[in-house]
Parts: sequence; structure tokens; C-alpha cells
Amino acid sequence: MQTPPAVEVTGLVKRYGDKTAVDGLDLAISPGTVTAVLGPNGAGKTTTIETCEGYRRPDAGTVRVLGLDPVADAARLRPRIGVMLQSGGVYPGSRAVEILRHTAKLYADPLDVPALVERLGLDSCGRTPYRRLSGGQQQRLALAMAVVGRPELVFLDEPTAGLDPQARRATWELVRELRQGGVTVVVTTHHMDEAEQLADEVAIVDRGRVVATGTPADLCRADGSLRFDGPPGLDLAALAAVLPDGATVAEAAPGAYRVDAAVDPRLLASVTAWCADAGVLPEKLGVQRRSLEDVFLELTGRELRS
Repeated sequence: MQTPPAVEVTGLVKRYGDKTAVDGLDLAISPGTVTAVLGPNGAGKTTTIETCEGYRRPDAGTVRVLGLDPVADAARLRPRIGVMLQSGGVYPGSRAVEILRHTAKLYADPLDVPALVERLGLDSCGRTPYRRLSGGQQQRLALAMAVVGRPELVFLDEPTAGLDPQARRATWELVRELRQGGVTVVVTTHHMDEAEQLADEVAIVDRGRVVATGTPADLCRADGSLRFDGPPGLDLAALAAVLPDGATVAEAAPGAYRVDAAVDPRLLASVTAWCADAGVLPEKLGVQRRSLEDVFLELTGRELRS
């Protein structure tokens, strides 16, 4: 039997007055995976995740998290999930370790608090009130609170925002350990390298809908370019004539050539065979794939969002 999704969103609609933040969004997240949800500001990704967490009620559509309705079944669901908010949710006068100990007591089998404090570098600020913590320390504390209860599923909203490189790597390692332990992790992030490093699946959201899903490799594989150096002024029309349909070729700089197409063995063979017939030795021949950032910008546009 096929394992049901850990998170299943179907036809989700959420409006704020006359503004539609989420417009018929569909999303399915497999259990035991890391899924990165990407999108420009205002795309609807945070509203979608907050609806999955039970903080917002959908205006239309259905949401199921671990098979439960996040609103109607909140009492049954909350002990099984962890949530890291973008900000807030903590009394500002509470001390960091006190907050974490209190959170741990809400669960039947929490992680060891001192070990988690040391793991996330919070031991030096354990007695500091929350309002006096740096932004990075607040982020690490929020992460600790999200995972201390040994959740089956954890939602992490911008988990590495404001973190230094060391803390960022420690967060990545913790996310990988959660996945290895069978925990489903849903991450929203603006860091494309983070999504490429951590995610089994990526969902790109724009204008209230999912516009693309797939593994980072699959999303970047569809197109790319084949580049090589050779004598300036090659007959590009003759080269284009032997390329697969849809491929284009250009001399980006004197003697530097770029073939844009779906890069596969057939394309490579066509280019090298043409070069051999023309007596050209293609130097620095290589494949350049699109990055996840390239894919993101192609799908969502390059204009700034408020």
C-alpha cells in the first residue's frame, strides 16, 4: 500500500479582505523527507504553512497533517508536530533555558535539554532574558523549542535567518539528523543553497499557487548550456543545423561558444561530431546547469516584491 502524505493540501484558498493570499494551492509532502517551500515575498507560502500548523482557517479547500485536520483535530495533532515561527511566540522576560525546559515538560518524551542547549550553542546565554538575546540566539532557541518534543513532523520557517556560518551549518546538520530519524521536515527559506543542500523535494510557490515541484536536481536538469572555446568566427548556422530541435548556439565572446538546449548525450555528440568534421578542437568543453536560483527567477520573475 502507498504511504499517505505527511502533509496534504488540496485546493487551499485563504483571503484577507479583498486580497487572495492563497488561490487553490495543492501540495503533498511525503513522510520522512525534507521539503523546502520557496517563494517571493507575498507569494502565499507562509500563509500556507501557518494553515498547516493550525494557526489559520482555510476559506476553501482541505488540509490534512499526519492525517488530521489542523484546526478540528488540534489537540491530537499538536503533540506530534514541532513549529518554528519566524518571530515571536515567547514571553520577552523569560530566560532562554527556562523557556526550553518549560517547553520540554509539555511532551511525554522530550530530548535532553542540556544536550540540546550545548548542541545549538545556547549554553552561554541560558540565563539571558529572551528580549536581550541576539537575533541569531533567538533563532537557535526557536529551533530548539521546535524539536525538543521529538516531533514526527516539524515546520521550520526561515530557520537560518540571521545565523552566522557556524550556526547555519549546525542547523543543517540537525535537519539532516531529523530526516535520518524518520522525521518529516518542512522548511521555508529564501536561501537557494540551503534548499539545494537539504531538500529531497522543492515546492516553488507564486501568486498563491504551487508553480513547480521536484527534486533540486530535476528542477535544474530541464535545460542548461554546453560551452566550449574554439577559433573565433565559427559557422554558427552550420552548427545549429545539426543540433536537436530547439537548441540555439551563440558566440558569447570571440572564440567562446554557448549552446543552449536540454543537455543530454545526443547534444554532446552532435557538437563534438560537428567540431570533428570542421577540424575544430573544442577546448574547455563543459556542461553548465541552471542553478535553483535560475529556476526560481524564471518561474517567479525578477521584479522586486513588497
